[in-house]
Amino acid sequence: MGIRIDVLAGYPINDEMEQVLGLAETVGEPVSVTFMWDGREEPERAVLVPAATLALWEHWAPTAYPASGAGVGNQAVAEEPELAHPKEFGAFTLFRRRVGGRTAVARDGVVVAELLDPDEARWLQEKARNVRQGFMDPKQRAAFEEFLARQASQDGQ
Repeated sequence: MGIRIDVLAGYPINDEMEQVLGLAETVGEPVSVTFMWDGREEPERAVLVPAATLALWEHWAPTAYPASGAGVGNQAVAEEPELAHPKEFGAFTLFRRRVGGRTAVARDGVVVAELLDPDEARWLQEKARNVRQGFMDPKQRAAFEEFLARQASQDGQ
């Protein structure tokens, strides 16, 4: 999925966070990120998805991500809802939702990206792709499926 970036982010190091958030906004595609927050032993893994990409995925995905699978074995979703105080990192403000584990990233009052659980991001991307393929004519769909079958596995990268 997109680019993989490992970040050692310790609050209040604004510059690192601002650089990562700015990079994801500039690239315009999902960025996998690993955060090591001060005071936490386990890393937090998330996918930073630009707002336009997320809107496209959610438009084409037939249903919402199943809540029972959200955050299994991942620190990105808190076991107990935490207070939703925004955290500022330079020009960006992070708003963690109490329900669902997503974090909206805003700049100048506009949401530019969201931090999602990696499983949710992968699920949304796959569902959206599958539904979009359903709108192709049969010849185009067959050619596209053949093209995808020839692509190297992303697990091996």
